[in-house]
Amino acid sequence: MSSSTTHKPSSAGSQSTNRAVPPAQRHQAGRATEQLAARFLTSQGLSLIETNYHCRLGEIDLIMRDADSLVFVEVRYRSRKDFICPAASVNYRKQQKLIRTALVYLKHRGLSDKLPCRFDVLGINRHNNTCHFDWIRDAIRQGF
Repeated sequence: MSSSTTHKPSSAGSQSTNRAVPPAQRHQAGRATEQLAARFLTSQGLSLIETNYHCRLGEIDLIMRDADSLVFVEVRYRSRKDFICPAASVNYRKQQKLIRTALVYLKHRGLSDKLPCRFDVLGINRHNNTCHFDWIRDAIRQGF
């Protein structure tokens, strides 16, 4: 299931993710975009649990709660329309990395068998200072 919304944000997430941008600036822009994503998803009824969970296997941008489900969210941002759709950039390899990282998170939190989980992808496109959100619920089906 996918839903799309257009939103005029504050200055958060206004930086391009262009590789010519210095890493520190790209990191700051990524964090601002993830904050924008968390605000959007919270406005849709989800509750934020954790941001930027890291382990040796990878990172999960946002971990949220939606009713009785734990939701692992991959945030993808693009500032130019000529790039691939943000959500489409979550390829098989990235999906596997997200799944493995989520399993570590569940194990470390003692949640492995306690609640249903899903993986969402939130694509954010910015054009003319307007953000368009493409939220794909249950984007990676693994039987969690």
